[in-house]
Amino acid sequence: MDTLSRRDVLEWAMAESVPVRCPACRREHLFAAPSYPCVCGAPVTPPLDRLADPAPVTHRTWDEDWVTVPCDTCGRADQWPHPELGCPCGAMLRIPVRGVRRPLRAEVVPGTGAPADLETEPEPEAAPHTPEPPPPGTAAATPGSPLIPDHLPLPRTTPTPRPVFQPVTIRTARDAVTAAALYLRWLGYRDIRRADQRPPSGIGLAARGMLAQVDPTVRPATLRDMECLWLTAMSESTGCVYFSLAGYADDARRRADALGIPLFVLDLTGTPQPVNTHADELLATGA
Repeated sequence: MDTLSRRDVLEWAMAESVPVRCPACRREHLFAAPSYPCVCGAPVTPPLDRLADPAPVTHRTWDEDWVTVPCDTCGRADQWPHPELGCPCGAMLRIPVRGVRRPLRAEVVPGTGAPADLETEPEPEAAPHTPEPPPPGTAAATPGSPLIPDHLPLPRTTPTPRPVFQPVTIRTARDAVTAAALYLRWLGYRDIRRADQRPPSGIGLAARGMLAQVDPTVRPATLRDMECLWLTAMSESTGCVYFSLAGYADDARRRADALGIPLFVLDLTGTPQPVNTHADELLATGA
């Protein structure tokens, strides 16, 4: 990946600021939207609307918590957290943005965060391949034959090289969920969304073939957390992974190892660090 230019660094440091008045206590604030890293390396900042009033957040939905913002450098459109401001009076304010829209699930291409009309054209289908017959006097190498016994799995294909992961600094619990979602996307998982079943603790994320639990609290994840995540994943016939900000209790790590759950610890830079061998394997192979 190319190194960020001086212009990119200045854009990261000089985010647009707008005055915001809390509708509850009428207190004035100066708010600057956070910047997020595009896969091309350039910063992406949701453009703030100076003319619209902030709206109090009374309940949360996935579509309202995220906005689709295009990158000015490469044009890629991805989902990013909707800018919010916490007032000292206790109100949480959603800051209006201009020129972007909320990513309705039906209009988003799974796994890309981009609207359907921005998705690249599908690659042409390759011509059907007809395997050559085996040489005379030899048996075909098919599963179940003496050449490939049933109990030996076929070799895994070489994973596609991934670009360097671009983390998001963790300052709030919402940042931790964003970091985990970006990491899953970087690993190759698609159609990332909030999980249908709410976990006993933390936040649940779902993707194609994977169920993730993100614990942004300051307590280590427990054995019960591992078992609940594993049971939910088994009921949905999918894999599972756990992200924790405060680490794991010893018995939780042992149970995760026995159940095959990859464990990651989120550092404050937003980069998940593998804790067990299952996490190392997931990092090496991806989705």
